[in-house]
Amino acid sequence: MASVDIGTCRIVALQGAASPVIQDLLGDFAVRLADAGLRVSGVVESSADKAKPCKAMVLRSLDDGRLFSISQDLGPGSLACNLDPEGLVLACAAVQRSILRGTDVVILSKFGKQEAAGGGLADAFGSAISAGLPIITAVSPAMVEAWTRFAGVFAECVTVDVACGPGWIEAWAGRRVTSPIAHDMIGAQHERIGMG
Repeated sequence: MASVDIGTCRIVALQGAASPVIQDLLGDFAVRLADAGLRVSGVVESSADKAKPCKAMVLRSLDDGRLFSISQDLGPGSLACNLDPEGLVLACAAVQRSILRGTDVVILSKFGKQEAAGGGLADAFGSAISAGLPIITAVSPAMVEAWTRFAGVFAECVTVDVACGPGWIEAWAGRRVTSPIAHDMIGAQHERIGMG
């Protein structure tokens, strides 16, 4: 994807590392941005039980540290990781309320299959886009095409190596929507994802 100029909504999806590495990096970014005086909203993913990482996935709120379980317990015989959509709905609503209260940056754990289908954190992405806020997330190579359709001209993929560069996150977070054309395009995007 092409890089987005300063003055347009800055949406970045990290790639190039394992999911736990990217989630840790997103959490680190949240701390750095908060330390720089910015209000940070969103959620990052982690395992509540390191011994059973797929069985105990949670989203941690960057506002208040609250945990939202996103894994269903299907019993000891189950081998599958089973996503709990209800936990995602609750986490999404919490992020949307935080955006309404006022924030500077939104960090969302990832854009995955649920978001591509209009569920998961899709409404939180839409609220942040509508507010003209910088968004940072993660997307797997398998989901890049869906991500491109969803975020369009407002987004780019950035490797973890680039994002770890000195001052990168602070420079990125300063981007805002300022041009009327960009606002009009976001409105169209907002309609497309069912937020209008």
